[in-house]
Amino acid sequence: MNQKELKELIEFLIEKDIAEFELERGDVKVRIKRGAEHVVAPAAPVTHFAVHTSPAAAPEIVAASAAPVAPASGESAVAAAPVAEQGLHTVHSPIVGTFYECPSPGSPPFVKVGDTVEVGQVLCIVEAMKLMNEIEADVGGEIVKKLVANGQPIEYGQELFVIRPRA
Repeated sequence: MNQKELKELIEFLIEKDIAEFELERGDVKVRIKRGAEHVVAPAAPVTHFAVHTSPAAAPEIVAASAAPVAPASGESAVAAAPVAEQGLHTVHSPIVGTFYECPSPGSPPFVKVGDTVEVGQVLCIVEAMKLMNEIEADVGGEIVKKLVANGQPIEYGQELFVIRPRA
């Protein structure tokens, strides 16, 4: 398998949104896994290919600032202080890392403003040191606001979501 064939294979996998693929041809074995980890791991020591696929769309990078993130279209606006409305619950990041709203590039977000969530439901992923950590809802209720942008670096304790708990 030459470099051109590998490139065509990767482009095909991206086009068809295939997250994991394994091919064995003679003494060459190629495994491609896209999404959370960008890895190609050859199993046979005879031929080594190191191919890293990039996401279909580059993650949006937003500079961190003290000002709250402006709501995207379709999201309801909440007062400048997210917990100003009494009775709202804020979900904080338990770790430092990079915030991702969906499981893989091109897939729909775990939750969006207006969704109803249950305790333990995955809200987002925070990548830290190449490990994907699922952040779960600690209360059930309605997502009122998302406070960070996809691909944004976040700090320990940073506010991620505002939830209106069920009465």
